[in-house]
Amino acid sequence: MTIDTFVVLAYFLFLIAIGWMFRKFTTSTSDYFRGGGKMLWWMVGATAFMTQFSAWTFTGAAGKAFTDGFAIVILFLANAFGYLLNYLYFAPKFRQLRVVTAIDAIRMRFGKTTEQFFTWGGMPDSLISAGVWLNGLAIFVAAVFNIPMETTIVFTGLVLMLMAVTGGSWAVIASDFMQMLVIMAVTITCAIAAYFHGGGIVNIVSNFQGDFLLGNNLNYVSIFILWVVFIFIKQFGVMNNSINAYRYLAAKDSENARKAAGLACILMVIGPVIWFLPPWYVSAFMPDFALEYASMGDKAGDAAYLAFVQNVMPAGMVGLLMSAMFAATMSSMDSGLNRNAGIFVCNFYQPIFRKNATQKELILISKMTTIMMGFIIIAIGLYINSLRHLSLFDVVLNIGALIGFPMLIPILLGMWIRRTPDWAGWSTLIVGGFVSYLFGVLLKAHHIENFLNLEHQLTGREWSDLVVGLSLAAHVIFTGGWFVLSTLFFKGHSAERQQEVDTLFKNWNTPLIADSDEQQSLDTKQRSMLGNLISTAGFGILAMALIPNEPTGRLLFILCGSIVLTVGILLVSASRKKPEATPEEKTI
Repeated sequence: MTIDTFVVLAYFLFLIAIGWMFRKFTTSTSDYFRGGGKMLWWMVGATAFMTQFSAWTFTGAAGKAFTDGFAIVILFLANAFGYLLNYLYFAPKFRQLRVVTAIDAIRMRFGKTTEQFFTWGGMPDSLISAGVWLNGLAIFVAAVFNIPMETTIVFTGLVLMLMAVTGGSWAVIASDFMQMLVIMAVTITCAIAAYFHGGGIVNIVSNFQGDFLLGNNLNYVSIFILWVVFIFIKQFGVMNNSINAYRYLAAKDSENARKAAGLACILMVIGPVIWFLPPWYVSAFMPDFALEYASMGDKAGDAAYLAFVQNVMPAGMVGLLMSAMFAATMSSMDSGLNRNAGIFVCNFYQPIFRKNATQKELILISKMTTIMMGFIIIAIGLYINSLRHLSLFDVVLNIGALIGFPMLIPILLGMWIRRTPDWAGWSTLIVGGFVSYLFGVLLKAHHIENFLNLEHQLTGREWSDLVVGLSLAAHVIFTGGWFVLSTLFFKGHSAERQQEVDTLFKNWNTPLIADSDEQQSLDTKQRSMLGNLISTAGFGILAMALIPNEPTGRLLFILCGSIVLTVGILLVSASRKKPEATPEEKTI
């Protein structure tokens, strides 16, 4: 057994142990799907950050960084912009909705018919995205251990599913925080190595193959600018709508939700340069690296980060990076597993089939649904793997633009434009489907070239960027326009529906404070359990300095382990402090 294999297996066991340790925290569907709304800000902030982060960051996104330089950073800065607005306004509002799933809020705003549209309409987006993330992870695993991609997808999918089933959202969110620390520690260490091996950032940029700022295969800068503008619009919509509010539903109160968004924003600002310095180094000094990964076909460029670790980092670091990849994918697959299972059980199974079901029955069905979702994601990952010619970067953006974004329009606008009939919600989804089909399927590059009488044919990159930009623009104009026009047909709600709508907006504007003795006791338990887990992981990484390496290689493990261990010790120390007297808990 190689060192890298041993490290990955040890991390697998660690993930499963987390699920087992947190299993007793789950006694209801609220616990299983959102931690009972009792989690501290640093746990919620970690999961908010990690849902926008997966193995795709080190495969598809790293491949984009290798070919087009700084352009990929713009996507993550757009994420940071979305989180900033979460911090300034939306995050505490989302927590104040006081619901178990985000679809509960949609039912209160638009009624039961729209609830079912969103219950079933939202699943393809998150399931396909999870399949893409699983495929991205398989690229790494297959390249490192020389295992067929198909075997990797099935095995890793089953392991990740096991953890989600065992501990529910408590296990997933608790592991998100620990995994965030491992990922940041590993990537900071890799970035430092890239910096010194490359002679500094200036030297890396000056040797980059092609245009570092704009990237390659670009004839029309205006298309790139259009892409940038609409990526910011898209990420604003993705981050600031009630369907993605599940990130903050787990926070114990409004202020913790706000702090969680602030943490995610800071991490998303500093992260990109740390993550993409290694693939920039590869472009500058290892431009022909893809020849080593010819078996991956057109996806060989997605192995840029792996090539850096295998050629530059010390022995054992590949295994640690692989562990970080599993960590990232686990946190992201939560949206395809735990969240979807919650929506299915709470917004379909219980209200339609079993209105009087016990919590024990609902938790059982939740776990069965999680398993079913896991197999679906594995199947999607296998299908995407068969499409070897596709770019993972383009797949992710197109899913968001063509499937995800039209779903966000009615729920985002619905919180500001209130005088709309209930059918405005589900009918806007249908209009969005037609718009996506027209601009994402029927529209071809030659249509644009002929219409604009372009001098040069659009490159593959330009057409990919243009599809995303035009699709988003069309949804803003036509899908959003349809929702606004529905106000002309508003004739009021029934008394029962008006009460639901009034309750929703009353909750939206009513701050939530949770500081009871019971909550403080749970806060201490969260700090203690995670602090001990993280300290154990920190000692494990420090022990890797014993692996036979050059002195600089040993120092990198010491640096990485020290970062993780320091946070663990701080949490254990905080758990031993006696809490100060606080006001009584207000109604949640």
